[in-house]
Amino acid sequence: MAEPRTPGGSSVVVRSASAEATRALAAQVAEVAGAGDVVALRGELGAGKTQFAKGFARGLGVDAVVNSPSFTLMAEYAGRLPLFHLDLYRIVGAADALAGGLLDERQQSGVTLIEWAERLDGPVGGSDVEVRFEGSGDEVRRIELLARTDRGRHYVGAARTWRDEWRDAANSDGGRP
Repeated sequence: MAEPRTPGGSSVVVRSASAEATRALAAQVAEVAGAGDVVALRGELGAGKTQFAKGFARGLGVDAVVNSPSFTLMAEYAGRLPLFHLDLYRIVGAADALAGGLLDERQQSGVTLIEWAERLDGPVGGSDVEVRFEGSGDEVRRIELLARTDRGRHYVGAARTWRDEWRDAANSDGGRP
């Protein structure tokens, strides 16, 4: 049974100075993923959503090369849990996603990671955690994780741990992004 969607919830903001750091954050966050979870990624073109997806896949133990499925719309990967990676940049709204078979019951067995999730706003686009990206190009990214369900709070906690560990490492050796 799906957990009820809750408005608001806990959140954390982290800073990422590199694609490597964004992937490391996502890998740590993926360690708390559970079957049926939905992760919504929001941000401008080039903000880091696909880098996050690559790291998330790594955190799930996916060995395959992960790229943005902009033209295929969805890619499936085998890992500790199946990963259903959707890129909705080319769709107009929820009706297109449903008509295209992008949302179905198979996703309850794994984690659904949705780039351009704002295209599914409303009841179809409910997520456990929303990841908002700000910045592009060579800018340091501001990444906010916002829990939308009790399951989403696990993701926020994992991101908070990552932030604190990377901050401590940067203060002690200056070598981490």
